[in-house]
Amino acid sequence: MGTLFVVATPIGNLEDVTLRALRVLGEVDLLFAEDTRRTRILLVRHNVNARPLSLHAHNEARRIAQALETLRADRSVALVSDAGTPLVSDPGERLVAAARDAGHRVESIPGPSAVLAALTASGLPVTPFTFLGFPPRKRAARKALLEGVRQRLETLVLFESPRRLAGTLCALRDALGERRACVARELTKVHEEVVTGTLGELAERFAEGARGEVTIVVEGAPGHAAELSAGELDSAIRALARSGHSAREIAAALAPRTGVSKRDVYARAVVARERP
Repeated sequence: MGTLFVVATPIGNLEDVTLRALRVLGEVDLLFAEDTRRTRILLVRHNVNARPLSLHAHNEARRIAQALETLRADRSVALVSDAGTPLVSDPGERLVAAARDAGHRVESIPGPSAVLAALTASGLPVTPFTFLGFPPRKRAARKALLEGVRQRLETLVLFESPRRLAGTLCALRDALGERRACVARELTKVHEEVVTGTLGELAERFAEGARGEVTIVVEGAPGHAAELSAGELDSAIRALARSGHSAREIAAALAPRTGVSKRDVYARAVVARERP
């Protein structure tokens, strides 16, 4: 059986690539890239002798067949996206699923991620968080999505087009209320900008739009100790536990927002995670 490598590449600065990623890109038998022109810039910059082939939403089915043929011959395939970690709002999910279903090894080569870069620069709680990807363009669908996460206690992260940034910030404010937020633009690039403020302040700041790739970070729903009964707190703990969050993450998310000690929340979370 062959091996499919899912390789993270820089989100801007071409120095943000691991030695392992460069080695793998130079050794694989077949390299798929979302945009071959952008990938060639990285390969040339680091003297990697490889010829990428395109894999995008319109040709993924054909490329999957080509990849499986290569993998069946006990050879290796690599997948990269335009920037960052593949499959995160990028094509490739069908390829990875097909490779796994066929019994081939799938190996992730970790590296840059705009989600984590924005989170760690935002000043907002990093764990737990929920990644929403790109919100729907249609107003009704976008409103439904945001209404659905209004009560979520974890930090929210989403991508957005710079042209729709102001509108999305206003939609977030209308749906979630006036929360703290961060707009991270052009991360790791020359014109990197990380701006914090309330959703309303940021909507006004970017009323004329922005340039470059944008990541938005929004604080989770506030909790109020005086308004939460023991049963309500336990419900919130169970909800986070069902979402796969660890007891440590649940305690970090709820304790500062409820007034209950982190130790007590942690103990309740341990019990909640042990129950079916």
